[in-house]
Amino acid sequence: MKRKTVAFFDFTCCEGCQLQVANFGEELLDILAAIDVVMFREVMSEKSDEYDVAIIEGSITTPHDVERIKEIRETATTVIALGSCASIGGINGMKNSFKLEDVQSYVYGEDGKNYFETIPTMAVHQVVDVDYFVHGCPIYPPEFVKILKYALQGLPYTVKDEAVCVECKLNENECMYEKGLTCLGPITKAGCNSWCINYGNICYGCRGMVKETTKNASIDVIKKYDIPMDWIMGKFDMYNKATESEEKK
Repeated sequence: MKRKTVAFFDFTCCEGCQLQVANFGEELLDILAAIDVVMFREVMSEKSDEYDVAIIEGSITTPHDVERIKEIRETATTVIALGSCASIGGINGMKNSFKLEDVQSYVYGEDGKNYFETIPTMAVHQVVDVDYFVHGCPIYPPEFVKILKYALQGLPYTVKDEAVCVECKLNENECMYEKGLTCLGPITKAGCNSWCINYGNICYGCRGMVKETTKNASIDVIKKYDIPMDWIMGKFDMYNKATESEEKK
């Protein structure tokens, strides 16, 4: 079977998710044995305009980004959104809480704001069709490997619509609410093996919200500790503000 050619691209992001991939070590060598990487700025200088699979990190924040992601989509047979910025808009989406002209003035100053175009932050799938999503900030390495395998075989992959709390209980973690900490695990989409909680941190909602909160979220936890849902949703905006509206632009 012909090896797939894979290209990594970055838009508005910190490139931390690509760094996760670059740091896979021996597991990365196993992946490279199955594909030909033709573009990956974190680890190589070579570039190519031809590729089967495009792995996108970063959110869409400028008119140029829109043009560029559309060109990539036209070339690639498969597009994978890598990390929170690409899959749900990520932290960059907090910009959408403010007027664009105010954001431009704050970042670039009154003298520089007119030289840098910006648009409301969007996740990749709000601009072009995306075939696979690897959620998280940064990505959970085992999940990336699993999804990449599905993508290379052309098999559908769907993240289970259940809360991080499910994985947390399976890992026998003490609930953060029992420790007096407010955690977004009850309404955040699982798939990370409750990674942050395993190491003593709370869940910040970087994987997006479960689709059916009344059925698949752990609403009972939030009700038990009498946490106002408006307050929970306010914290959730840190990663998810860009995808409050899922309409494709």
